[in-house]
Amino acid sequence: VYHKYLTARLVNRVYYLSLEFYMGRTLQNTMINLGLQNACDEAIYQLGLDMEELEEMEEDAGLGNGGLGRLAACFLDSMATLGLAAYGYGIRYEYGIFNQKIRDGWQVEEADDWLRHGNPWEKARPEYMLPVHFYGRVEETRDGSKWVDTQVVLAMPYDTPIPGYMNNTVNTMRLWSARAPNDFNLRDFNVGDYIQAVLDRNLAENISRIIVLYRISTLQDIIRRFKTTKKGSPGRTSFESFPDKVAVQLNDTHPAMAIPELMRIFVDIEKLDWDTAWDLTRRTFAYTNHTVLPEALERWPVELLETLLPRHLQIIYQINQVHLDRIAALYPDDMDKLRKMSLIEEDGCKRVNMAHLCIVGSHAVNGVAEIHSNIIKTQVFRDFSDLEPEKFQNKTNGITPRRWLLLCNPGLAELIAEVIGEDYVKDLSQLEKLNDFVDDAAFIRDVSKVKQDNKVKFGQYLEKEYRVKINPSSMFDVHVKRIHEYKRQLLNCLHIITMYNRIRKNPTAPFVPRTVIIGGKAAPGYHMAKMIIRLITSVADVVNNDPVVGNKLKVIYLENYRVSLAEKVIPATDLSEQISTAGTEASGTGNMKFMLNGALTIGTMDGANVEMAEEAGEENLFIFGMRVEDVAELDKKGYDAMSYYKKIPELKQVMDQITSGFFSPRNPDLFKDITNMLFKYDRFKVFADFEDYIKCQEKVSKLYQNPKEWTKMVIRNIAATGKFSSDRTITEYATEVWGVEPTDLKIPPPNEPREAIEETARALKKM
Repeated sequence: VYHKYLTARLVNRVYYLSLEFYMGRTLQNTMINLGLQNACDEAIYQLGLDMEELEEMEEDAGLGNGGLGRLAACFLDSMATLGLAAYGYGIRYEYGIFNQKIRDGWQVEEADDWLRHGNPWEKARPEYMLPVHFYGRVEETRDGSKWVDTQVVLAMPYDTPIPGYMNNTVNTMRLWSARAPNDFNLRDFNVGDYIQAVLDRNLAENISRIIVLYRISTLQDIIRRFKTTKKGSPGRTSFESFPDKVAVQLNDTHPAMAIPELMRIFVDIEKLDWDTAWDLTRRTFAYTNHTVLPEALERWPVELLETLLPRHLQIIYQINQVHLDRIAALYPDDMDKLRKMSLIEEDGCKRVNMAHLCIVGSHAVNGVAEIHSNIIKTQVFRDFSDLEPEKFQNKTNGITPRRWLLLCNPGLAELIAEVIGEDYVKDLSQLEKLNDFVDDAAFIRDVSKVKQDNKVKFGQYLEKEYRVKINPSSMFDVHVKRIHEYKRQLLNCLHIITMYNRIRKNPTAPFVPRTVIIGGKAAPGYHMAKMIIRLITSVADVVNNDPVVGNKLKVIYLENYRVSLAEKVIPATDLSEQISTAGTEASGTGNMKFMLNGALTIGTMDGANVEMAEEAGEENLFIFGMRVEDVAELDKKGYDAMSYYKKIPELKQVMDQITSGFFSPRNPDLFKDITNMLFKYDRFKVFADFEDYIKCQEKVSKLYQNPKEWTKMVIRNIAATGKFSSDRTITEYATEVWGVEPTDLKIPPPNEPREAIEETARALKKM
């Protein structure tokens, strides 16, 4: 039925290319989107089984690191729900993001063998297997450039269905896996020193081959599908309509090599002239930037590309030459401008700047929150923005309300449906109707009860997993995300120690009890992030075992944070920590999930926090700290950490404790790297925001003592989350970037009469 629907519309297809799809579990999400959850629950119950136990047995598909991969997963859900003909393309990693164990306070990584029992949601598609070429050399012939003497790897696609919400639309996520071709003699691989040679080979080269495999196979697959729509046309396939029928979105720079690959196909295989091919390519691609941190912007060594993809490097050089000729014509004698805007960086080892390649090779470039989009326009990519201002846009991120409300917080979802109806699930802006219930005593009581029930349930989980007695009436203060210096888990840690010191100093003084929950994974090679985890776990050991503190303050490090654990902790959260240094978090999406699930936010004016404050009113968030302008001013003046240490007694006490080994008596110098960083080279200025953060936390505690006012603020926040649905984000991409229109038309199920299906097809044709 869906195939007939696509054929009837001759639809424009959207291809979302992402190195990560952090899908989590699929069973419950599928039941919800198909409207089968109650029927399945009942059927499983009749069999004497427990649906929740069954759901807990499913492995998370952890094919991502954090926000970028989870965003891609939310986008797939929204694209299907909005009736777009969209495909997600990525890599079928044999191992997901590592499983994190905390042993003696340290992060230890274990392999996530998520496929060990197979994956019931995927279907191998060997009929669409494609050859991918590597290495070799380029020969110049009368017919143009020829890439010869290559090594071939086969790319095997695995398809996972992506159902829309209650609309009988099912899209596809296609993940590629590498396979050896038949004439590839694996036996020879095991002779002599070959295995050692492979182990010694540059790791970057192996990683690059995997990434390149998926980019190249994806483009070949897109061309194949386009050609099937042209069957029956006389002569060679015309690509004139290609950008009108195909929209490719690059989720960050990881898929950037798709640009020279499409050029290679057009020029070398389809024999289009360069200018025509380049025009088609630019009109096909759009690029989403996800970070402003310079170290996170990809730069590939020219030497690596020369070996791995010699023809693609030639094409990149030619793209760069045409680009620089244009810059030179516009800015004669400005060598600095040429250097800054080149796709090739010449300093030291020659490298290809992948962000520059994406910008030059795309017709649209977007950031993922208003503040972030402004920063990339006015700072990071200013020269490009000055050249083509119309190319730069903003698309504020969003989250799918199906997973992040219906699935994870059914109590709240049902309560909202009781007062405003169920339509909000596909139109989250309807949540603004909840403003009418801010002063409704019964609704306030019900919202509060749902939160308390969620806290009791999660508290029981924590007690079982961590053997720490949890006070469910304490404030659940939660900070869960990747561990990174810019996300400032250290600032939170300093606050925990400050609270601990206050309790110790005056044990009988009133104190609003807190359970502080911090979780997230550190990249395996990121030493400072691992030390931050070690500090938090050391502080937790001291705080949790001090009889003076009792149940006033508990600190939990949430092991192995992942999608399925987020679904448990987010609905139970009272206070959401979003405390990155202003100007460093592109958007954040965890902030939106907490807001939708009835947590209040303590945060800086960074990323999407800014828009959350606009939507809910700044007075309904706990905003603190430097703004972007203040950070810039401090950079100009020079950040002096020692001055804050000297003038803030509580900060001095905390730092002296860490430095002296109070939290690591067996190894007093354990946290020397952290203290050195904080005093001497803290790019993210933890001390500068310390005082304001502590004062803001006092306001949080004060409001928490007034449950009614707290819950009223919660309701105002939930009512303001409509903007942060990924349905809204995808609608903006569709209409402003991809040139496609979402539809709320429901496709008839396959068991309906043929006439109904054909009638739908006719209706769609008219759209």
